[in-house]
Amino acid sequence: MSTASAPVLNPKVRTITGFVQFNGDLTQVTNTLTVLRKAKTEFESSGYEVETLRVTTNPFPDYVNGMPVDKALALLKQLDDLSVQEGCTVNIGTAMLNDSDDPSFMPLLQQALSTLPHIEASAIIADANGIHWKTIALSADLVKYVSEHSPGGLGNMRFAVSAMQDEYSPFFPGSYFNDEGEQFGIGIECASAVNDILIKDKGNYVGAIPDLTAALTQQMAIPNAVSRKVEQETSWNGGAEATTASHGGISIASAVEAYTGEKFGSPGTLTALLLIANVVGPGLMPGVMEDKLLAQRWAEGAYTMDSLFAYSAVGMAGLDTVPLPGDVTLGQLKRIFSDVALLATKCNLPISARLIPAPGKIAGDMTDFGGTDLFNTIVHRLS
Repeated sequence: MSTASAPVLNPKVRTITGFVQFNGDLTQVTNTLTVLRKAKTEFESSGYEVETLRVTTNPFPDYVNGMPVDKALALLKQLDDLSVQEGCTVNIGTAMLNDSDDPSFMPLLQQALSTLPHIEASAIIADANGIHWKTIALSADLVKYVSEHSPGGLGNMRFAVSAMQDEYSPFFPGSYFNDEGEQFGIGIECASAVNDILIKDKGNYVGAIPDLTAALTQQMAIPNAVSRKVEQETSWNGGAEATTASHGGISIASAVEAYTGEKFGSPGTLTALLLIANVVGPGLMPGVMEDKLLAQRWAEGAYTMDSLFAYSAVGMAGLDTVPLPGDVTLGQLKRIFSDVALLATKCNLPISARLIPAPGKIAGDMTDFGGTDLFNTIVHRLS
């Protein structure tokens, strides 16, 4: 008597993100959501769960330029309120694309992230033209201010610095564009497929590469087809990208541990992450406090900030949701961001950083980010 094999589950659609040139007219955002909901319907009719809809605008200095601070904050609040009304997340782009940009928009963003609970944003600290030293210093000021003025310091969850980052990434908070709107990006959560292959090909780098490539190709086939269909029906341009991020789901850390047979952070971790990055690309972005097993290994000291820099050098996309002592200094923040920028330009890789100082916590304390999707872990001393 034959036994039916278990059904292959479709990967979750982590996000469908639309990119819109915004000039202050909120209907531009709602019209974008009409396109995204068409894509959502296509996925759901094919048996996929869609987690979030997101909208990224052109850099917000474009549409608040010349406004008094109170008027600019009022417009950003309209976007924040709209995100709640429409059940989406809004990213207002990057505050600074170039080091020569007007620095006054960074203090404005400080206030927005400290008082508005939903909008997300970023700053570019390096690109093909070099390192943005002024932006690095201003970003350190922002993170320090937001840690002290937003509820629980959690405004920093919605801000990232990015170096060598491509436009039109569907993943927040580093998503941005500065060219044309009417585009969309689809993020497909492929952590389960990665986990299955690394369990199957434990320690076999040569065999795992084609197996993982085949698995990801299969996982992305229908999402790519849906993307093409939405393009034809809307005249918007788009595409799908894989990601290993997984809120409360399959842990990429467990995939690495299955491959190495050791704790995440042990010898072999770098090799496993390179293997994954070679296939997944920039969607390899494990978050220290967004992955339960990663948070546990961080608490145990199995890996450190230095480890994250090493992993970023082989294709992991950066330092994500890293807890820091609440009394972290501006100098320490600037040095971390400058290291990110230098590594990204040296390796010609997209690397970002989302740092979360924990208010009132010192080295050895457990974080206390209650009421969030974060997994609490130990705060370590910055060496």
